[in-house]
Amino acid sequence: MNDSDLRQNVIDELEFDPSFEASSIGVAAKSGIVTLTGHVSSYAEKQAAERAARRVKGVMGIAQEIEIRYPTDKKTSDDEIARRCVNIIAWDTTLPEGKISVKAERGWVTLTGEVPWHYQRVAAESGVRKISGVTGITNLITIQQKVQATDVKHKIEEALKRNAEIEVQGIRVTVTDTSVRLEGKVNAWHERDVVEKAAWSVPGVQNVVDKLSI
Repeated sequence: MNDSDLRQNVIDELEFDPSFEASSIGVAAKSGIVTLTGHVSSYAEKQAAERAARRVKGVMGIAQEIEIRYPTDKKTSDDEIARRCVNIIAWDTTLPEGKISVKAERGWVTLTGEVPWHYQRVAAESGVRKISGVTGITNLITIQQKVQATDVKHKIEEALKRNAEIEVQGIRVTVTDTSVRLEGKVNAWHERDVVEKAAWSVPGVQNVVDKLSI
């Protein structure tokens, strides 16, 4: 696929997604690397645009240069952003009470703390991402649960075998303590995401090194 076709396919996918205004986003493509420019009205929309571009076959990498511009051009104060973050985390019953701390600086939110499961780490970031005024997130929440490396490897391999989208024979899983290394080849970007998600879904995994090629 040439650069022109890839660019048009990404544009079509952005226009197909209703969660952001595609007309405000510019697209450039070169050797499989897609650059997104322009502006959106929230951090959630910025992330949604990147996910849409990743879904397109032939996309090997994303250069994310989209800016966030608030509809009223009025920035929310950091103390208000922090208060909203604390509240939304407290309201999520799947998250352990009092285990996650929030810091906001110029709209950028940093999350710290320790939780038992990776999905809780993701849920905390997902909730904060929707808050007006947030321009970016640094997620430093760690996973506290400890498991045997052999158990982690077995659970990941079994999860991949159950997934009809993935040819598990072409994927190598190496586990060192609570770090997982993925190697091999997949057919498309979304398959790579499926494999990485399977690794993160195992309790005790604290780091995933994705060396999969497309």
